[in-house]
Amino acid sequence: MSTATFVVAATSSEVLNVIAAFVGGLIIAGALIWAVQFGMRVRDRELPRPNPDEQPHLPAGGPVWETREMREPDEVPQAPDGQRLMPYDLHHSGSRTGRDQQRRRWLPGSSGSFGSGGLGHS
Repeated sequence: MSTATFVVAATSSEVLNVIAAFVGGLIIAGALIWAVQFGMRVRDRELPRPNPDEQPHLPAGGPVWETREMREPDEVPQAPDGQRLMPYDLHHSGSRTGRDQQRRRWLPGSSGSFGSGGLGHS
């Protein structure tokens, strides 16, 4: 091979593309290495993890259970004549504890579920 062949090969766009891809890969690899080192420094500055004796424990009375209650809708208050009902005129909750706390049960002979198309109570 002559020197002219090397000159033509070195000045072709293919070599420049390979060099650009290699430099781009080095930049990306350097950025990833920097990101890992930065993350390690940030993690070193964080508070240490709590010891097992510092973890939360169950209360002395055992776990807290949910309460089950029957709710009934709270009626929307009536607005005075000619005035609008504003949001601050409403209560905080849309329902209240019902007077009857007995859970409704299915009765034999009644329809299965709401909207099932049955005859209902007969």
